Amino acid sequence: MRKRYPQQPLRPPSYRLRFYLIVILLIIAALGLVWRLVDLTLVKRAFLQGQGDARTLRTVAVPAYRGMILDRFGEPLAISTPVISVWANPTEFTASPRDLTRLANLLGLTKMELQRRITLGNAADREFVYLKRGVDPSLGDAIKKLGLSGVYYQSEYRRYYPEAEVAAHVLGFTNIDDQGQEGLELAYNQWLGGSAGLKRVLKDRFGHTVAELNVIKPPRPGHNLQLALDRRLQYFAYRELQAGINQYQADSGSVVVLDTTTGEILAMVNSPAYNPNSRPAKRDGRYRNRAVTDIFEPGSTIKPFGMAAALASGKYRPTSEIDTSPGWMIIDGKRVKDEHDNGVIDLTKILEVSSNMGMAKITLSLPPHSLWNMLHAVGFGQVTDSGFPGARSGVLVNYPTSQAFVLATMWFGYAMSVTPLQLAQAYAVLAAQGIKRPVSLLRQDKPVAGQQVMDPKVAQEILVMLESVLTKQGTAPLARVPGYHITGKTGTAHMVGPQGYIRNRYNSIFVGIAPVSQPRLVVAVVLHDPRGKQYYGGYTSGLIFSHIMGEALRLLNIPPDDPDSLSAPSVTIATPPPNMAD
Repeated sequence: MRKRYPQQPLRPPSYRLRFYLIVILLIIAALGLVWRLVDLTLVKRAFLQGQGDARTLRTVAVPAYRGMILDRFGEPLAISTPVISVWANPTEFTASPRDLTRLANLLGLTKMELQRRITLGNAADREFVYLKRGVDPSLGDAIKKLGLSGVYYQSEYRRYYPEAEVAAHVLGFTNIDDQGQEGLELAYNQWLGGSAGLKRVLKDRFGHTVAELNVIKPPRPGHNLQLALDRRLQYFAYRELQAGINQYQADSGSVVVLDTTTGEILAMVNSPAYNPNSRPAKRDGRYRNRAVTDIFEPGSTIKPFGMAAALASGKYRPTSEIDTSPGWMIIDGKRVKDEHDNGVIDLTKILEVSSNMGMAKITLSLPPHSLWNMLHAVGFGQVTDSGFPGARSGVLVNYPTSQAFVLATMWFGYAMSVTPLQLAQAYAVLAAQGIKRPVSLLRQDKPVAGQQVMDPKVAQEILVMLESVLTKQGTAPLARVPGYHITGKTGTAHMVGPQGYIRNRYNSIFVGIAPVSQPRLVVAVVLHDPRGKQYYGGYTSGLIFSHIMGEALRLLNIPPDDPDSLSAPSVTIATPPPNMAD
């Protein structure tokens, strides 16, 4: 048998030990919670507050309103309109195929293009990618109604140009960030642009703005810029220039209208032009303001200043006679000629028929630098005061006195180059009785004194002499304006190519002043490379000048100073005489 041992009695469990153990654990837990509370609320308060703010508080830019560009009467030429830019966070973006298609259609994108933008954003681990900038607010509202997650919006401004092509070259344009890139938008970018502001906003975890807390820095709107341009005259000049280019099949052209009493530029147009509201991506020269950037040899439009130098010398008077027979001469082994033998003619007739022979003979009788001094005094070879970006100074080289042929050709507009604005400014000196005033694209609140650079008597004599250019026997009969005494000069100069002068390719020019009795306006018209049957300056640019000057005189309410011409028969000459010089 197995031996049996007596059983020990079971002790009851120690509940007290367990109780104390639990109490100790609870105390430790409580102390831990208290410490954690102290740590979070006191020790790490600043750090945690910063982390929270970083996730909910944002400092966002407040775009500044760009100042308007106005014409001389306060009519808007460039204004900023509010737009919406649509962007997405690729990491949050979700949309059904149907919503994706609707969004792409509203944005003017293909579904594939929209997906590509989102995919590229994801691949680069970016949280911001533009879907479309500068959309109309109504379109922005339509996109918001889709309620897509990960799609956000920001307010911006876009520049709008009511005059489109008409004033494009003067105004220039801004980029997508509303910063000036060309023209006056670039020249006065700081004045127009102002400065953006900053504000603090509260956003939820989805990036939506819940509340605007405070403004850190208020935006400073840009200043308005008032120009000297008259939008009515600007439009008319552009229309007539475009019509002339089409009629005479010219490659390009420019017109400048200048107020001779103030130096203000009332109109400045070029063709071909572009629409700054929907600019072509390809830059083919359309963006250039040719009136200040393109240079060319001015041809016979320089002759009035050579004649002024002759009169200022004291050796000549308007009635002085020059023998131009036999119609040609050799200077330094090179030939200078007129279209035909004009015989003995006075200085007024030399300008009327644009005689190269007459100007060359006067050249050889005067000190070598007399013409250069005169041309420099009226502004050639110098950048004008317009302040326009990229303005050219032209070329006016002080040639050695031994180069007689070069000096002679300078007297009828070769061996130098100018811009249309320089030509207009120089003729304004004649109109202002020898006073040179700085030209300005900005409206002048008070008259500018200017500088006397030519004898007033000489300037007046040149004005009277140039009236003969617009007679039936002159080189510009089509440039007349009924009811007004008009004075001016034609120019038809060979174009210059890589190999020298190009045969049968010309720049056709006319610059005129009105009214002669009390000069107020200068209009310069330049056509580059007219390919039609007519190419002489007086019969192409001269006719464009007549239309623009006539309308300008009417718009500015300048009274006629030759009422007898209103009843005179109109000039019906269709083509220039075959022996006409220019």
